[in-house]
Amino acid sequence: MCRKTDRFTTRVDPNLLHKSWCIETHSLGINFQQRNLGDKNILTLYDYGNSVCCQKVRITLCAKEQNWDAVTIDLFKGEQYNPDYLKMNPKGVVPTLVHDGKAITESTLICEYIDSVFPDPPLMPTDPWQCTRAQFWSKLVDEGLFEGVMVISFSAMFRERLKQAPPELLRARFQNVGDPNRRDRMKSTLEDGVDSPFVLRAVYAYEKAFKILEETLGDGGSWIMGDSPTLADIALMPFIARLDWLELLDVWLTERPKCRDWWAMAQEWPSYRRGLADLVTEEEIAEMREHGPKLEGQLNVLRSSLHDGSWNS
Repeated sequence: MCRKTDRFTTRVDPNLLHKSWCIETHSLGINFQQRNLGDKNILTLYDYGNSVCCQKVRITLCAKEQNWDAVTIDLFKGEQYNPDYLKMNPKGVVPTLVHDGKAITESTLICEYIDSVFPDPPLMPTDPWQCTRAQFWSKLVDEGLFEGVMVISFSAMFRERLKQAPPELLRARFQNVGDPNRRDRMKSTLEDGVDSPFVLRAVYAYEKAFKILEETLGDGGSWIMGDSPTLADIALMPFIARLDWLELLDVWLTERPKCRDWWAMAQEWPSYRRGLADLVTEEEIAEMREHGPKLEGQLNVLRSSLHDGSWNS
């Protein structure tokens, strides 16, 4: 398999991802904006392999059978704060999609854009009311699971990695985070780990999502909106995959058979495999499986506290 390297682009064909997803590689150079805003009719995804938001976009591109250029942005080296990249994405996050010389940011909006520009196969219902039901899941992810998965992942893996980082890199990382809420979350989980109050919020966000998902799947249909996958299913997949690789999924799914069945089916969907599972490296999986189980006991205690009210005592 051809690996992505710093400031290199990789042309990705979703139909070949399960074999060899690197078709051609060429140097990007320092000026992100100059190269890509001049490449008309090419989809360029500024990407980090194990980013849940990038995974969501890649699954959508695969579902639409689109080719794209993937540009690696190494988050742990702070490449998202490169001044040229910030011109496209002022928040300094991934992903960013460039299409027809225009940059689109925010993974939910990128997925909706892809579905609009490439209509076949459709990934949203045509009925307006059904469409709002599908959009609910993206909203649930953006308002709860996104922060939840970041906090749990950070507590399990990235905390130890950043604690070993040089002090100047940590200072620069916090200084570059313009959102006070995001900075507070990062500092709290770095200092306190699972004891951070943000972890309890993460446990609640997942509890709420899985409760609603179990009820929704009970209304009939294999997928959230019926017999076919939509952006509602895609929105959830990376956030559940991360828990699965951390070996923490049983904290929430032991008594939720419909959620388990949905997840088993999702893992067999070719677009999930090509856009997510096949692009997570063995090293990343090993790291998640090494560190995730260490949190299971504490997360079970926090989840129990939500049910017996002891979290508020």
